[in-house]
Amino acid sequence: MATGELNPNHYPAQRAAKVVQHYLNSRHGSPHRLFKVHRVHRAFAEDVPDTGRKYHLDVSIQEIMSNVTEKCSAEVLFPGGEQQGSARIQASCEELLKINSTTQDQAFYQQYKNNQTLVTAQYLPDSYGHVSPCMEPLRTLGIVASSVVMLNQSSENTLYNMVQVANLTQLSTENDQLKFHYHVLLHDMVSQEIINWKLLFTWSPAEGVKVEQMEQLPHCHSCEKPPNTN
Repeated sequence: MATGELNPNHYPAQRAAKVVQHYLNSRHGSPHRLFKVHRVHRAFAEDVPDTGRKYHLDVSIQEIMSNVTEKCSAEVLFPGGEQQGSARIQASCEELLKINSTTQDQAFYQQYKNNQTLVTAQYLPDSYGHVSPCMEPLRTLGIVASSVVMLNQSSENTLYNMVQVANLTQLSTENDQLKFHYHVLLHDMVSQEIINWKLLFTWSPAEGVKVEQMEQLPHCHSCEKPPNTN
């Protein structure tokens, strides 16, 4: 891996920036708040002795629902050598985190907390890239929960996107959290592999997403993969 100034459009910089995206979504995402890397402006990499490789980034991050974009600074440390664990991230995006989705999130929460019938769905999006508007918050919530997995699995040699919720089931719960079981398809753009994961997680406006269980599944030849993997 190169050190020093990196081409912002090349894979090393893009991979590090994508990890920042997963970090922001796992920490601050919701059914109505989702972050995406819009552009990498500058990237610098350095070897940190006995620790790993650190990337210093200037990136534009877009909050998709509000279409607001902010230039942020971030650091991503990939542990190396005998160091274990996922990447460690610091990101400064104060203005984006002020975007308020409380009203929409509370309405979503009340809808599914008070439903007489627990929701089930599959193929979000379908093979034509379509998601019905009423299902879009559930798909977004799947991306937020998947960001926990993608952040945990990311390295300097991966570039993950969540491409589809294969199926989901809402589970009953006696506490204040909504609880879901999701089967999601993740796309590693480096290996071009589609990876199946099962997620058990809770969500509420107050607590955010909390992944209780995650399990990688064997490759599924019959799983549907939509054409759009952005």
